[in-house]
Formats: sequence, C-alpha cells, structure tokens
Amino acid sequence: MKKQIKAERVRMEFKEREALRGIDLHVSEGEIFGLLGPSGAGKTTLIKILTGQLKQTGGEAYIMGQDSRRLGGTVCARIGMVMDNSGLYERLSCADNLGIFAEIYGISKRKIRTALDKVGLSEAVKTPVHKLSKGMRQRLVFARAIMHQPDVLFLDEPTSGLDPATASGIHRLICEERDRGTAVMMTTHNMEEASKLCGYIALLHEGSIVEEGAPDDICRRYNHQNKIKILLHSGTTVMLNHDGSEADALAEYFRASDVAEIHSTEPDLETVFMELTGRGL
Repeated sequence: MKKQIKAERVRMEFKEREALRGIDLHVSEGEIFGLLGPSGAGKTTLIKILTGQLKQTGGEAYIMGQDSRRLGGTVCARIGMVMDNSGLYERLSCADNLGIFAEIYGISKRKIRTALDKVGLSEAVKTPVHKLSKGMRQRLVFARAIMHQPDVLFLDEPTSGLDPATASGIHRLICEERDRGTAVMMTTHNMEEASKLCGYIALLHEGSIVEEGAPDDICRRYNHQNKIKILLHSGTTVMLNHDGSEADALAEYFRASDVAEIHSTEPDLETVFMELTGRGL
C-alpha cells in the first residue's frame, strides 16, 4: 500500500510551548487512521502542518510524496478536508456553495447534483445554508470534501454534535471513501466511533504519541485483569481466569446451560486513554 501521509519526527513550537514533540506516523491508501486525544493535545496543529497551513519547526511531513511545506496546486487539488470551520456561504444555496468549489477546482458542475444525492441533500439543492440544520450543514461540508474524489481526506471531528442517524450516514460515506482507496485521517472524541471506523489509531497527549495500534490490540494490551466475566441466569456474576487454568469450570457452566452472558475484561479505548493520561476526552 502506498503511504499517502507521512510524518517523521515532526515538532512544533509556539513561543515557550512545544505543541508537537517528535511525531512519527503514516497513513496508507485505503486506510482510516484515527488521531485521538483531548483538546489541546496537538491534533489540529498536526493536521495543519500536514496540509501546509503551518510550517513545523522540526522534522518532515509529506502528502502524496510531496513536502507539506511546499505543496503545489496539483497535490492540493487531490486533498479533501472537513474541518471545524466549515467555510460555507450562509446566503447561498447548497448547489451554489458547491458550484464555487467546482469552479475553483475545475470540476464539472454536473458533479454537484451527484455529490448532493450521495449525502442525502437532493431535496435541498436550492435551500440557503442558513436554513439548514446542523446535520445537513455537516453533510454539505462532507459533499464538498469528496466531490472531487480526493486521494487524501482529512476529517476533524466530522460527526461532533450530530444525532446517531446522521452520524451513521457520515460513517457510511467515510467507509466508501476508504473502499475507493482514499487515505483518511480523522480526529474524534468519540471512542466508539474510532473503534468502529479506524484500522489504526494513535493516542496523542501533550504533543506526543503515547500509544498506537489497531483499536482491539490496544485494548487487549491494557487488559490487566485478564479475566472472563460470566453472568449466570440466576443473576450471579462469576469471574474466571482468562488463561486456560479454569477451562473446566467454564465448560461446566455451559454444560449446565447456566450462562446468560459472557465477556472478556479488556477495557475500552476511553479507559485506556484515562490510564495513560489521567484525563478524559
């Protein structure tokens, strides 16, 4: 897989504060990479460096093989972004907002209707942005980000504040982009969302990556209890060692049809992050 996003020992200093402390990561085509961490951890700063909006004070960053400090128009035209500042024109319609983007990027305006249909805004073509709900606005921003079929997609909390149905729709679109071969880097405070979408995540704290890997692998790594939790039909909870030493006891519960639920005790991502940083997300 081609590495479309790459950071090597990236550092960023603002006056007396070191915002990023030697970040190493890469995102390949067809991958969703989650950059997780509390507010102020450095996530947005890193994205701005990777997209050429900021120049780092140390290290190297590349997008599609090009130094992010010297991104040319050809590379920029292959990047899609959903950031916290939407940049929508409030008085213009959905179609007119995408029309401006199409002109800037030299995209056929025939793609406007296709993009709006894809995000479920086909009935809002002529609706001014100021009349849209938050969920509809977010879908419009997403339509703008993918209308030109980018090779790299940056998503900064793409479902923040959205209802479950709208968020699920955005998730589906993100997965479609991944399946198309797009390299996706996303930030989120939603650990369930990260576990569901991301094949690989990095946990960022005070400018440093404190843990990284596949979500399930990280959770298993911090399974200090290493137990199997069994809820019996009687309502009793039984804890057994998860190392084979109590296999006979486990089998006996099953033979007696006593098991109502069974779970392993590995923590979720939020619990792991709390352990590593002492802070919530």
